[in-house]
Amino acid sequence: MKKLFKNIGPGPLVAAAFIGPGTVTVCTLSGVQFGYALLWAMVLSIIATVVLQEMTARLGLVTQKGLSEVIREELKTPLVKYFAIALIISAIVIGNAAYEGGNISGGVLGLETLFGTLSFSIGSMQFNVFSIVIGIIAFILLYIGNYKIIERVLIALVIVMSLAFLSAAILTKPSISQLFKGMFVPQFPKGSTLLIIALIGTTVVPYNLFLHASLVKEKWHDVKDLKHARTDTFLAIVLGGLVSISIIVSATAIQSDTITNAADLALGLEPLFGSASKYVLAIGLFAAGITSAITAPLAAAYVASGCFGWGTNLKSIKFRSVWVLILVLGVLISASGLKPIEVIKFAQVANGVLLPVITGFLLWIMNRNALLGIHKNSTLNNIIGVLIFLISLLLAITALNKVFSLQLFL
Repeated sequence: MKKLFKNIGPGPLVAAAFIGPGTVTVCTLSGVQFGYALLWAMVLSIIATVVLQEMTARLGLVTQKGLSEVIREELKTPLVKYFAIALIISAIVIGNAAYEGGNISGGVLGLETLFGTLSFSIGSMQFNVFSIVIGIIAFILLYIGNYKIIERVLIALVIVMSLAFLSAAILTKPSISQLFKGMFVPQFPKGSTLLIIALIGTTVVPYNLFLHASLVKEKWHDVKDLKHARTDTFLAIVLGGLVSISIIVSATAIQSDTITNAADLALGLEPLFGSASKYVLAIGLFAAGITSAITAPLAAAYVASGCFGWGTNLKSIKFRSVWVLILVLGVLISASGLKPIEVIKFAQVANGVLLPVITGFLLWIMNRNALLGIHKNSTLNNIIGVLIFLISLLLAITALNKVFSLQLFL
């Protein structure tokens, strides 16, 4: 057990990144609207995430490079290279700035459920105090620039978040038979298509593919550690998936049509289980918000550094300037209550387009014998990878369809 804990690596950070307020909200809506019926979509998402994150972990460990760095070096055609870099920078750096506001706001919802609203005014502008508090906490952790400290803090927060949501699910006393049916028998209730895609899209996160490859090389430097990286990836993502499933199960117990977000989930369970459930879920929501608020700026900094060839020293001015920019924008968006609709739309489209592009690139790069040797993809890896690529194409079309109303399908 001691050896297992010693070899815990970036896996929990990846789990922390994908279980943000967006995931909590989507899982809540899934449970409230369709009960256990869409649990299979989460199981599918977990499998896809494990496969893709294992690929990026293997790539990072064997090459000792981040994914954006490999893309910049391996794409030889200038036009293709610059297009790929522009798309990555747009989706991850600019996109994460938009999403950061949502991450911080999610953490704020948890705190407000516990302590009520706290704000102050500057002129005609109203600012939320909790947004600034979360921003300061994230800033301190990132500014320290010590990977081990960031890792330990996020692992602790993931444990807190996991215990909160798992406890809430257990309190609902779910039907085991219905639970397993929902997890392993695909169902498509009327009106559930977009929510199914949202469950997959909120778990298979493009920026996590970049974050994981970069963090693996911070933790391990020897190919002999590949088994530890794989175990770390598998356990952390499965745990993250169980947390998401727990949120769906918890929401299933609420017989109300007024639940629209994660804060409502915390309040909605109170009549069923007493005031304790409100506090448990509020703590979980706060942990989900703050973990994503730390990992999103960190991922953006790694991506920008790899794309521009800056190196990945956590204490370098260039590296810090990227995450500071993302964090400050997120705090301003959250504290002021601004809703940058156009930026978020752009981020949604860019991320939707990026996922199949990165999945396709991963499949290509992970089969390159010259780069990975005996650590290239197996046939099973490639079969599952192709299926994930097709699903990601569906996500891309849906993102375009949703934003521009292209009527491409549905």
